[in-house]
Amino acid sequence: MQVRTEDLNIESNERLITPVQLKAELPLSESQSEAVSVARETVFSILRREDPRLFLVIGPCSVHNTEQALDYARRLKKLADQVGDTLYLVMRVYFEKPRTSIGWKGMINDPYLDDSFKVEDGLRKGRQLLQDIVDIGLPTSTEALDPISPQYLQDLICWSAVGARTTESQTHREMSSGLSSAIGFKNGTDGGWMVAVNAMQSVLKPHRFLGINGKGQVSVVTTRGNSNAHIVLRGGSSGPNYDTVHVAQCEIALEKGGVSRNIMIDCSHANSGKNPEMQPLVLKDITHQILEGNTSIIGAMLESNIYPGRQDIPADLSQMKYGVSVTDACMGWDTTEEAVLDMAEKLRDVLPARDKPG
Repeated sequence: MQVRTEDLNIESNERLITPVQLKAELPLSESQSEAVSVARETVFSILRREDPRLFLVIGPCSVHNTEQALDYARRLKKLADQVGDTLYLVMRVYFEKPRTSIGWKGMINDPYLDDSFKVEDGLRKGRQLLQDIVDIGLPTSTEALDPISPQYLQDLICWSAVGARTTESQTHREMSSGLSSAIGFKNGTDGGWMVAVNAMQSVLKPHRFLGINGKGQVSVVTTRGNSNAHIVLRGGSSGPNYDTVHVAQCEIALEKGGVSRNIMIDCSHANSGKNPEMQPLVLKDITHQILEGNTSIIGAMLESNIYPGRQDIPADLSQMKYGVSVTDACMGWDTTEEAVLDMAEKLRDVLPARDKPG
């Protein structure tokens, strides 16, 4: 009898709906396709400095309830219309959460927050939510975490992020080189940016790697390279890195690396000391740097929800608070609105005359 040598720690292997099948169930309408295309081109134009506005990626740390996400989206759309001449607002719609150790992994993995792991339901709920947000009139963004999920959802995304834990991953660099959206690489968890610079150098180039096609078949994916990559400063274990000194040092590293000098600043994570109420102060600092002549900052990220703070997921889901994060703590809507309106007011007459980076 032959000794078994594979799948020793695999309990089950469940067949999943293919990307083609999901898109047939929930196809893009003509208007949705046009909206995504326009949103992507807007971000590309900001990165090329053809559009003088900044773009802000704003929304919950992670989406756990679609109705609450749509409530947030409607609020954000009204704000986007108010500041659209100065700031281009993109909704943060994060479905996958990388965990330092263990914890809820996001709506795609566990859409019912009960460890049932109905991934197929999660993909359906996620795709439908993205379509609904696009119909509201907002561009969408997400974190490119699982290398398979973009086949199901990327056609609805205008901007993607690669997180601090995965920026150094070859798999994520290869995947990013084939994404249709712009991509922001976060600096490493230690606060250093060379892993992001290396990632940007890598993502510019074509790659070949194992993946799946639309029919769910394992295939060799060949990419063209992604020219719309930039760095995202999010601080690290050594502290914040959004100040003028760190930004200037980052500019030098980007120039030496021969990559884009476009810098986005994540106002949360280590840059806020993981205190969500500090995010408006970081945004004010970004505004001040631009008023003082900075030319490299092209955007910011904010973790925001309807109500501030965070909550654990209770055994009785009916006890959950409405509009409160279940992952990282977020600032509430009122604080978000005030911070964004303040930035727009201060930069409205400044950005059109802003110099391009040397």
